[in-house]
Amino acid sequence: MFVGVGASRVRDVFSQAKKNSPCIIFIDEIDAVGRQRGAGFAGGNDEREQTINQILVEMDGFNGNPGIITIAATNRIDILDQALLRPGRFDRKITVDLPDFKGRARILGVHSRGKPLEPDVDLEAIARRTPGFSGAQLENLMNEAAISAARKAKRTVGWEEIDSAVDRIMVGIEKKGGTDTLAARQNELVAYHEAGHAIVGALIPDYDQVQKISIIPRSNGAGGLTFFAPQESRLESGMYSKQYLESQLAVALGGRLAEEIIFGEDFVTTGASNDIQQVASIAKRMVKEWGMSDKVGRVALSTPQQGGPFMGRAMGTPRTRWGSKIMGYVDAEVERLVNNSYMTAKEILVQNRNLLDHLAKTLVEQEVVSAEEFQYMIVQFGAKTAQFKVIGEELNREKLPFQGLPDSV
Repeated sequence: MFVGVGASRVRDVFSQAKKNSPCIIFIDEIDAVGRQRGAGFAGGNDEREQTINQILVEMDGFNGNPGIITIAATNRIDILDQALLRPGRFDRKITVDLPDFKGRARILGVHSRGKPLEPDVDLEAIARRTPGFSGAQLENLMNEAAISAARKAKRTVGWEEIDSAVDRIMVGIEKKGGTDTLAARQNELVAYHEAGHAIVGALIPDYDQVQKISIIPRSNGAGGLTFFAPQESRLESGMYSKQYLESQLAVALGGRLAEEIIFGEDFVTTGASNDIQQVASIAKRMVKEWGMSDKVGRVALSTPQQGGPFMGRAMGTPRTRWGSKIMGYVDAEVERLVNNSYMTAKEILVQNRNLLDHLAKTLVEQEVVSAEEFQYMIVQFGAKTAQFKVIGEELNREKLPFQGLPDSV
């Protein structure tokens, strides 16, 4: 509201508020005018600084504002000018977290009004499928489901439309033509890749439940996706155990491993590039930030560099004050973590080869496998789980043939 308008509008708003007190002034996205003054790569902005100065004067000036409550909203509190956050101004901070399970169910109830649902549609079941969704995303979900039903000339919204809407919000729309646009061998490769992720995720300790497996290409560039439902407690607390992180490494490597086992290392594709980036990032943070390495110790080896007011305080380049010897230990520990996860995932896939083949074949035939179908396959094939076991100092995994795993694995 205030960007480009200036201090005169601020004075006018507070003047109108005084005439109509008691009242509330609400400023949305205050970071648009409330960024830290006098810094940044582009220098100062006179219009913005005059506006923020006038806000400060009106909120905490000599005249005061009896009967006026000023509220502002932002999702970038880290870039606000500190003068705004001092006592007498915006001194009370209220954090609005993402809704929990009960909150999501109630929000879905609000946004499903006026949208006739089929009798078997359960809002609580939808809430369980959407951990981490914001209120706006839940609103979008119900709107997308209603639009999908209208396109099919349906009078009610069913599970098919809701399921499609969840996928659309999470990973983008389906590419036109779906798997028909891909060669048969490429479909098979994507199917094995996603089957590898799903099987490792289902059979490794302390990991999220598989929700759905799909090989339908998406607009975000993904050739296929395995959906996992994160536990509510993990999302709310933001705390992850070492075992969970090690399992995450193994699951991320599961897709590439499946490609290696079935097609050979010479035919591994770039489809696992995002998985490998994720593995490298998690393993480095385990060693350098979270103290999850006995060899390196319980120390934080990197700290985020102070960013500018337009970047945020935690967006600079990480820096370290440690020597090359310690960083050599870090590299060795990162490789050890990755190798152990690699071998654990390999053991799972080799021991459950029949399940891997069956799941991949089913994906090629029907493109999508639900959680219920996948659980039935696990029981049907008597799937074998695996525990993490240390592989010692072995760093060259190419020396470990697929059919001759070491006894320590």
